[in-house]
This record gives sequence, C-alpha cells and structure tokens, in this order.
Amino acid sequence: MKNLFKRAAAVTLAAAMTVGFAGCNGNNDSGAGSNNGNGGTLVIGGIGPVTGGAAQYGIAVKNGAQLAVDEINAAGGVNGITLKLEFQDDEHDAEKSVNAYNDLKDKDMKLLVGTVTSAPCEAVSKKAAEDNIFLLTPSGSSLECITAGDNCFRMCFTDPMQGSIAADYIADHLNVNKIGIIYDSSDSYSTGIVSGFEAEARNKGLEIVDKEAFTADAKTDFSVQIQKIADSGAEMLFLPFYYTEAALVIQQAVGKLDIPVFGGDGLDGLIDVLGDNVALAEGVYVMSPYAASSPEAKSAAFTKAYQEKFPNDPLNQFAADAYDCVYAIKQAMEQAGVNDASISASDLCNKVKTAMTQIEFAGVTGNTKWATDGEPEKAPKVLKIVVKDGKGEYEVL
Repeated sequence: MKNLFKRAAAVTLAAAMTVGFAGCNGNNDSGAGSNNGNGGTLVIGGIGPVTGGAAQYGIAVKNGAQLAVDEINAAGGVNGITLKLEFQDDEHDAEKSVNAYNDLKDKDMKLLVGTVTSAPCEAVSKKAAEDNIFLLTPSGSSLECITAGDNCFRMCFTDPMQGSIAADYIADHLNVNKIGIIYDSSDSYSTGIVSGFEAEARNKGLEIVDKEAFTADAKTDFSVQIQKIADSGAEMLFLPFYYTEAALVIQQAVGKLDIPVFGGDGLDGLIDVLGDNVALAEGVYVMSPYAASSPEAKSAAFTKAYQEKFPNDPLNQFAADAYDCVYAIKQAMEQAGVNDASISASDLCNKVKTAMTQIEFAGVTGNTKWATDGEPEKAPKVLKIVVKDGKGEYEVL
C-alpha cells in the first residue's frame, strides 16, 4: 500500500493569517514574474454534481474553488494572471462528466479541479492524461482516479487508506471488537474502502461478524441488511458509502439496531440531510480532513469566509478540499514561474506537475506534500458528530 499519510497527529498551524492568503503560504521563490509576463486570464475547469443525489459535494466544491479564485484575484492573481473558474454539472455520472470535460476544453480550460466523485473522475482522468491537462481532484478517492497519467494528482485520502485508518482507529481507540458492514457493491468508492478496512481489521484482530451489500438499483430499503447485522451481534456498524444512503440506514435502524456508526468521508453531509432528525447522528464517527467547528486558524478563517459568501449552501470537507486545490495550483504555478495565461495547457501541465512534487503546501485540510505519482502525504483526522440544542456539529478527536 502506498505511503499516503503520516500517522503522526496533524501539525497545528501556528499563526492566523488573512483570509485572502489562506492556504497559499509556501515556496514562491520563482513567483516574481508579474512584471515580465503577459498576465491575462487563465481558465480553471471544475466538474462535479451540482444536481442529483450527490449535489452537496459538487456545490461545496464549486463554492470552495470559487472562493479561492476570488481571493487570489483580489490579491493580484498569480504572477499577474487572473484566474477564472468554469464549473460544469455532471450529476455524478461518468458519461456526463466526460461531456463536461470536452465542453470545458472548448472554453479553453488550462487546468482541472475535479472531478468530485470517483467514477466520473476515473473516466475524465483518462481523457486528461491523453490531452496532458493537469488534473487535481479534490475528492476523487478511488485508486484509479489518478493512475491514468503523471498529470493526475489528488488532494484527498484514498479509499483503501480510509478503510485502513478507520480499522486502526476503531481498534486503538474504541472499545469494540465485532464489526458489521453494510456497503455498496456497485460503487468503487465503497468497495475500495471495504477492501482497506477488511485487510487492516484482520491485522488488528477485529472480527467482521457480518457483511451486507446493496447496489445502486436497490438503495432505499435496508431492512434486510439491518436485521442481519442486528442478528450477528455486531458492536459497531461500518458504513463506507455516501451520506444520502447512510441517512436512510440510520433512520431505518431505529428500534432495531442500537450500536455506534463509523463511516468514511462520504458521510460528510449527514447532518444536513437528516435535518430535523439530526439527533439520530449523535455519536457517528466520520473521517474528514476538515470540520467547520474547528478552532484551528486556517480552518476558522476559511469557515468564516465561506459562510459569509455562501450562507445557504453546504459547507463540508469537499469545499475545503476544493479551496485547497486552487491554492495548491497557485503555489505550484508560482514555483514554476508561470506568468502568461496564453501558455498551452500541455506546457502548463508539464510545469505544474513538476512543481507539485517540489512544494510543501499548508492548507485548510492539513499539511500536504505530493509524490510523483500524484498521491498526497497528509495526516488523517477522525471527527465525531455531536448534537447541541438540536444542531449537529463535528467534534475533532
């Protein structure tokens, strides 16, 4: 398994900074160039679901990226270059995502932040590799999302590593041994997490007492899976899939299954989708690199800026990941001395993908370095949902 994470606790970032430069501190030695280049406007593409069942993710990514673009432009751009975000809806559909990618190419996209979800990202990354367009996915977490070419990078955790770290955390910190799993066998995100979890659970001596599957064609009634988990004697329920289905499982389990729940980053959004039933999420564990309630300086500054700009939209780790993606691209462009927006997408890709392996990025979602295969090294975080006065929030553990 790739060494994607440092297992040490995340380093607390020391100093508060102005919101306009959140996440962009780093190596800018070759950044002088705004007086020597032609500047211009450079298009960053974005692709993700802003409608449909995964819309909370796509909307958050679009907003997080737009916030970063606006801040960077307000501070003078990138070596005199003005950034422009063009975002396309793919409805969490791989074919529509490829169509969106082609449309963005027609709009002179030079870099891509996306896609948001794994299956579309796998499809689009192949196209981006063929075209040698730099791709940085904020949240495409399957291994295949960035294996198409050396132009593909990611900001988030991978699926197998999420599963592995979840098993470690349960074994090391929670007084449970018998685990029941419900997962989506038709989804690469879910099966990837399960594979990592099962392997590490065996190493840690955890017992998986029952494993129940569902598919995209049957994801509204979980009564059979819940009953089998209850009959198995499981002490914890592991849900490695997205918040929409997880909310249904949690609601349908009331009175039938009273055990703690642990999930991957796909459960980020559970608080919002449960709405008035948010009390049911009390005590749910979620893996996420960001919590809106975190007092850490960069997280707090980002949270404040996001809520002021998008007060009615979802705020989650996907927004923070996308925000960090744009600032990481800025830092890489500065590292590479890019100062002319007329540069071809392929030439820009060659410069940025090299610079990405040279920078040390300090962002909202943690401190990150990238290997040449595009995989990040960063510390994972586990959050716990707590409900206060009828409102849910994430507690950093």
